[in-house]
Amino acid sequence: MPYKIGDYVVLDSGERGCVTQIGIRSTRLLTRDDVELTIPNSIMGNSKIINQSGGPYKKFRIRVPVGAAYGSDIDQVKAVLLAIGRENDMTCDEPEPRVRFRALGASSLDFELLCWVDDPALRGRAVDALLSTIYKRFNEEGIEIPYSKQDVYIKEIPGRK
Repeated sequence: MPYKIGDYVVLDSGERGCVTQIGIRSTRLLTRDDVELTIPNSIMGNSKIINQSGGPYKKFRIRVPVGAAYGSDIDQVKAVLLAIGRENDMTCDEPEPRVRFRALGASSLDFELLCWVDDPALRGRAVDALLSTIYKRFNEEGIEIPYSKQDVYIKEIPGRK
């Protein structure tokens, strides 16, 4: 069996939760919304199951994509993101947080903050806390977070010469 009671699993259909009971006919999951799902084992047996609690330990890596405006000091962006990852109470010291410069995007320099949390169930709260801190710290540091902009040029206004 690819999971046990207490594991945090994600099914290919999108359901996710903590396994609370494994019976002969069905498996029960408790979602993050405290809703209990009963899923027939015939469906569980035919589903792709990602056991986020599986592996050598229960820790789970979260990825936080962050865009910075062109012209930003990439060393400053990396240092700020790394400090945020290290300072957060929900992220692990080991493995330590990492920052990767992923792409020269269409309208931003694309970075990714990689952190580990002790339990997959902490993912949502940790991402919320990290994004909140990133937004505030970028404002303090003068690092612009770009957003999609469009310029409209009017060649000619009808009825005017």
